[in-house]
Formats: sequence, C-alpha cells, structure tokens
Amino acid sequence: MSPINLAIVGVGKIVRDQHLPSIAKDADFKLVATASRHGTVEGINSYTTIEAMLDAEPSIDAVSLCMPPQYRYEAAYKALVAGKHVFLEKPPGATLSEVADLEALAAKQGASLFASWHSRYAPAVEAAKAFLASTTIKSVHVIWKEDVRHWHPNQEWIWQAGGLGVFDPGINALSIVTHILPRPIFITEAVLEFPENRDAPIAADIHFRNADGLPVRAEFDWRQTGKQSWDIVAETAAGEMVLAEGGAKLSINGTLTFAETEQEYPSLYRRFAEIIKAGKSDVDLAPLRHVADAFMLGKRKFVEAFHD
Repeated sequence: MSPINLAIVGVGKIVRDQHLPSIAKDADFKLVATASRHGTVEGINSYTTIEAMLDAEPSIDAVSLCMPPQYRYEAAYKALVAGKHVFLEKPPGATLSEVADLEALAAKQGASLFASWHSRYAPAVEAAKAFLASTTIKSVHVIWKEDVRHWHPNQEWIWQAGGLGVFDPGINALSIVTHILPRPIFITEAVLEFPENRDAPIAADIHFRNADGLPVRAEFDWRQTGKQSWDIVAETAAGEMVLAEGGAKLSINGTLTFAETEQEYPSLYRRFAEIIKAGKSDVDLAPLRHVADAFMLGKRKFVEAFHD
C-alpha cells in the first residue's frame, strides 16, 4: 500500500519536537506539504494558508492540525470538506460543540477524524489501567504541576479565552484518568485561579466522584519551579499505585514495576494510520468535557498578575 500523503498545518515547537521525527520514522506516512504563517520544513512544499495548500496539493490524503485550538475548527472544516482525513492535536478544539460538528462532518464525508490524546500513549498507562481493574480503588490524587515559562514561553494564545490556560497540560492528566479508571467520574467542586491580567486560569483544584462515591482530586498548577510533577497516585486494596512522570513509570507499593522509553507521538501516528485504513474515526471528548465542567462549576479566585 502506498504511503498516506500527509500535510501539517501550524509548524511550531510541538511539530518540530514531536510530529516531524515521528512522521519521518513511520512508513505509513509521507509528508508532502505544510501550511503555516511563519514556519516551514526544509525540502517540503510550504504555504502560508491551508486554502492555498489544499488548492495546490490535490494529492494530500490527510492533514495534521497543530495550530492553537481557537483556530482549529475552521481549518478542520476546510480539510474535511476537501475529503481529507484529519488529525487534531490536543485539545481537539476550543469547544465541545465544534468538535462534535467536525465528527458529524467527517462521517458525512467518509473521512477519518482523530482527536489525539498523546499522554494516553505513555508507556505505563495500559499497565496502570490493568492494575486498577484488578483491585478496589479507594482514592485517586492527580498532581500535575509544571513551569509555564519553560514549556510555553511567550505564547499568548494559551492565556486567551479558548486557550485553556493550565488545562492545556492538565487535560493530559484528564486524558489518562478517564482512560484508566473503570467507571466515569464527575466534577463535584472546583476552584480556578485566574491571574488578574489573564483570561485563562493558572491553577485549578478539582474534586470528582464516580457513581460509587470514589473520591478523585486533581491539582493543576503552572507556577511550579524545579522538578516538574506529572503524577497520578491511587490508594487501592492492593496498595499504593503511582503512575509517574506523565505515565512513563508505574510503581506499586514503592516498587517500580513498569518503565519504558516514551513513544507517544509515534503511537499516535500508528493509530491515525489504523483508523484511516479501517475507515473510522476516533473522537473521545471525555477529557475536554471535564475541562468544560470545571469552567461551568468552578469558583473563580483572582490572584496576582502573571508576566512571562
């Protein structure tokens, strides 16, 4: 089978760090074009708009959309109308309703739509899911704290409405939690901290429960300095489970039981190729629903102004 001709829209840091290396090693894809206001890829046809790219490159089969979520719907709509399969970077959109509309459009067009959640493909996530399914869970505590100045230097879009603020990394944790827990959870209360000069939160403290009353707490913070924290801790009848380093390592009762090299984005592209070949879509909105619920139910707390 010939490779899938792929185009990328939005050539920024995540594309250079993750997408390009993964695509280069994947025999299912061939990068044939990019569209970006400023970024280009050496040796690849480059355009400044998705419209110009789609008009000039009819051989494109699929498009990876890597621009900020506030601008993704319009690009995805144009790609799907043109009959292209679409890969949505996380979060898949700025709102639930626009992603639902894209899913319906993809079905109508006979195209595949992929809402990618890269943290679900961290190496120890499936082992954590299997462990939790084998025991009784007593409580879960999510600690997801990092330094926004390091990971998103001078990126204004994340502080604007629709940019999600601290939920940009926090949704990674939610994508794991919604995958590994046996039953759905629901937000019961939340406090969102907004810098007085920003439209998106810098921290969040969220409490969830499931139908059985399982307590789950998530703490997200973008003001972490030093060692970054990406951990999910579960107290269970079989002891304490710690899924650490964003899902890279799993420990049970203090003993490391699983650790492998991170292969998140190569796994995402394998999944994208799989759904294209199968003629289906993969659009799980559970993580984004929790973000929406946090904004709906959460109490706002204003804190001092934040400056990069």
